[in-house]
Amino acid sequence: MVRGESGIAFSMPGGDVSGPARSRPVDLAHLARQTMGDRALEQEVLALFVQQALSVRDKIIDADVRERLLLAHGLKGSARGVGAFAIADCATSIEQQPEDTRTLKRLGALIEEVRDFIAAISR
Repeated sequence: MVRGESGIAFSMPGGDVSGPARSRPVDLAHLARQTMGDRALEQEVLALFVQQALSVRDKIIDADVRERLLLAHGLKGSARGVGAFAIADCATSIEQQPEDTRTLKRLGALIEEVRDFIAAISR
């Protein structure tokens, strides 16, 4: 059963449905498919993802190259699972160029964006 955009995951505060999937920090349609539409599970998965992402953000800059690659790889898989594709793409870039400080800073900004987005839809 395919559900319409307005029937998936969370709605934005005030009842407005989020915009197209790629314009959001988290693709809620993808997340709904991953959780079979279970909203409680969606909330739990997103909370765990935010915890992991913030932990990675706090560790990755000072990590040695090996640890940086491991952190980026783990975050990439989790990000893809929840639909945080910009974070997954950025983590892929870190895997390819682990010493690129601009990409590391971009990852931090993307994580903040996802954290704020999840906080807004969880109210």
